[in-house]
Amino acid sequence: MSRIRGFPENGELVVCTVKTVKNFGAFVTLDEYDDKEGFIHVRDVAPGWVKYIKDFIREGQKTVCKVLGVDSSKGHIDLSLKSVNEHQKREKIQQWKNEKKAEKLVEIVAERMDISMDDAYDMFGNKLLEEYETLYGAFESAVSYPEEFLEEFTGEWTDTFMEVAKENVAPPNVQIDAILEMTSPAPNGMELIKNALLAGIDAADGDEVEITCVGCPKYRVVVTASEYKEAEETMKRVSDSAIKNLVSNGGTAVLKRESK
Repeated sequence: MSRIRGFPENGELVVCTVKTVKNFGAFVTLDEYDDKEGFIHVRDVAPGWVKYIKDFIREGQKTVCKVLGVDSSKGHIDLSLKSVNEHQKREKIQQWKNEKKAEKLVEIVAERMDISMDDAYDMFGNKLLEEYETLYGAFESAVSYPEEFLEEFTGEWTDTFMEVAKENVAPPNVQIDAILEMTSPAPNGMELIKNALLAGIDAADGDEVEITCVGCPKYRVVVTASEYKEAEETMKRVSDSAIKNLVSNGGTAVLKRESK
């Protein structure tokens, strides 16, 4: 991500800034690749026929494109805007923002150690990029698994790096979800279902759990935790408790995991 000096690979998603828009396409600069220039042909701007290209892309816009082809000898980079969906765009932009933040954190480490940025990358930055692919991933790992990080990496820089990481980066979270289908033939069935869901929340033991109705008889359970194993364990406690509570009162309940 940061300090890249070469060319992107085919199929890669890249953050771009639109430089010039013409009727036949748009010229952009690639933010992560030293502002190398790329081109989006009008046919790759949007699905279907594009009558007015500026309805879809404008000068100064920050966007995400997919690399269609690279000719490094000529410096040509062909890009597609239409091949990137909104989810991919949001993820890539967030990744780019995280990496920009990580570059600033490396700068802070360098300042505290009284060394240059080039020295910082020579000392630890390039090594971390090789191991984690992104600098932000390295900072997250240092915060989430400090003991393992310090076992893997040694040197005069690690204490300062850990200090800066703890001050500026929150441990990453994972989120899983499932659907509880719950029914009750009892006259106070809705009350029994509510009580069963509350029993599930109680079984979370303070872990982060949210339950919302997505249309009776379906209730979405969302668990947020620091790692998947922990999230799965919480999901099991919550769902088992809710199901057991409702079944003991004559209702039926089942947990269903949605396919992605």
